[in-house]
Amino acid sequence: MSAKKLLMGNEAFAHAALEAGVRVVAGYPGTPSSELIETIAKLHAEGKAHGVHVEWSTNEKAALELLAGASYAGARCLFTCKQVGLNVASDALMSLNYVGIKGGLVLFVADDPGPISSQTEQDTRRFAAFAKVPVLDPSTPEEGFAMTKAAFELSERFHTPVIVRPTTRINHASTFFEVSDETSARKIPEEGFERNPKWVIFPKRAFEAHGEINDRLQQMATLFSEEEPYVGFNAIKTRVNTYAVLHTEVDSENKTGARSDTGTGASGIQPALGIVAGGISAAYAHEALRLIQKRLQKNATVKPSESNLATSTNNASQLPPYKFLQIGTPYPFPEKLVASFVEGLTDVLVLEELDYILEDELFKLCGKRGISLRIHGKLDGSVKDRGENTVDSILTSLAKFIGLDEALVAPSVAGSSALDASHLPVRPPVLCPGCPHRGSFYAVKKALGKTPAVLCGDIGCYTLGNAMPLDAVDTCLCMGAGITMAQGFSVAEPQKKTVAFVGDSTFFASGLPGVVNAVYNGHNITLCVLDNATTAMTGSQPHPGTGQTLMGPQNKPVSIEAVLKACGVECVVHANPLNFAEAKQAAQTALDYQGVSAILFESPCIQLKKPDAPVRVDSAKCTGCKRCITEIGCPALVFNPSAGKRGQAGVDPSLCNGCGLCTQLCTFDALVVNKGGEGASHV
Repeated sequence: MSAKKLLMGNEAFAHAALEAGVRVVAGYPGTPSSELIETIAKLHAEGKAHGVHVEWSTNEKAALELLAGASYAGARCLFTCKQVGLNVASDALMSLNYVGIKGGLVLFVADDPGPISSQTEQDTRRFAAFAKVPVLDPSTPEEGFAMTKAAFELSERFHTPVIVRPTTRINHASTFFEVSDETSARKIPEEGFERNPKWVIFPKRAFEAHGEINDRLQQMATLFSEEEPYVGFNAIKTRVNTYAVLHTEVDSENKTGARSDTGTGASGIQPALGIVAGGISAAYAHEALRLIQKRLQKNATVKPSESNLATSTNNASQLPPYKFLQIGTPYPFPEKLVASFVEGLTDVLVLEELDYILEDELFKLCGKRGISLRIHGKLDGSVKDRGENTVDSILTSLAKFIGLDEALVAPSVAGSSALDASHLPVRPPVLCPGCPHRGSFYAVKKALGKTPAVLCGDIGCYTLGNAMPLDAVDTCLCMGAGITMAQGFSVAEPQKKTVAFVGDSTFFASGLPGVVNAVYNGHNITLCVLDNATTAMTGSQPHPGTGQTLMGPQNKPVSIEAVLKACGVECVVHANPLNFAEAKQAAQTALDYQGVSAILFESPCIQLKKPDAPVRVDSAKCTGCKRCITEIGCPALVFNPSAGKRGQAGVDPSLCNGCGLCTQLCTFDALVVNKGGEGASHV
């Protein structure tokens, strides 16, 4: 049975993987990829996904290596992460492609143009070429659904991992899908894992495998040019003049089967202009072309600019003839199909997010085949060189490329009524009201006093500790790096105290090697583990320290203290970061210790607990000193300049959750906990 449902892209991709018979699913949470695994876990818990194992692994490397083993036994497997997560898994991936797989292994790697919630704008298409692994690049959630299924078939056909690379807007867009009510994982072949020397990667075998990889990449490039469903991901549309009729055109000589829209307008003018797009940029480009055409028809008197690349015979109310190619299989590049596409063209505009992958491939194609073609894109400044594309940004690039008057790219073309963002107030991201991390940072800063120090941060909500007034994060590189960077600072500047902040989830994901290194080499650092009992930044997923798993049972939580002591950390202290006196004392103890010390700041994420009654201000006692506001920067604290003699503090009850930290900082006892306050000692 199947049903039509409104699904987010990630939810739909989960259904696609289940319908493809996936048996083992593993990954590490990271926006914008997280919902896929959560959807599979939910369907499994509801009894709708039979025979599937799903887990959040300790990190991406652990996830991919687990899946490699399952794949060797013949299970269909799905790996998920965001673009920077692939860096962590890259050691396994680079070798895995040489060894090969048995059961289909698909890597769902979500890129984050913008970046909206990432350290980098790296492009997984570039990584795929580096690893020599094929990649599919959807332009819509519907394409992503189809590509996810096709990726399993491609993986098993060529015994290679396959990457599906959606971007943020594909992951989080919603539309209707026809999906199965219940699914069952494919059975593992009876023979299961078969012992074979090929599974052991020795240098001689790796040399042979490299040649096999090169051969199969050539085969896949041809496949992407000729065979469904892959050639369907590389759609060609041709607009000869005023209209287009959809049909499938098969080249009898080259045996190509690219889907195309070919117009047969009265003038018969063949296109000189080409548009090549990939991913969400293809969808944006189609919309931008529609908007330009609409404006042209509305204002047929608009004259082309002097740089017009269109033919002089083009009707002023119509777009000039053009050909449009969407490339959904960027690596290996479908060279045969693209060579056919550019035949007869003089200029091509390339539209893609992040790196200039398609643009590079076009230049290589032209050089290899001696094709004379002017290529416009990121390299010549015709389009944005970074960040997300939008309909408006692509519309601007298209209008300039075609040579239309600038009036055609005014905001009214896209129906935009948005305010100019430059007039909006700047609102930087901040820690949530009541976030326990605020108390952790504040306690450490107060315990340090005027002691020279370097405060190394990490990836997570607590990166926001860099903002004023906390000003408690000096560095942030990548997951787990804060612990090891602190050791570098301690060697280079031993006169300074070095502190490393890390979250509980990141501690397990990437922090352990750094802890071992610190103990082994005798570095003098203080580690602050901000334990809020979840992976908060990516949506409150569980981790080893919680004991919760996606398969249902509650396992024994892995003790951070026990792990630290097993690694040789002798000074481990605990504190509730919302109890200032306790937290400051614990910080002082750890900071005074010579060698590796650790503070476990333990308090649940504010998203996991029911809020207490909000704090209130006693107006008779508030002097308007602003200390509560300037010391910790809680968004729930406000200031009313017209109250009292010189203004007074206030509390936004819609934001305050009654954590009580601010009440412990007020010298005049003007902030009062209505309920559940504790540790009311003052600075």
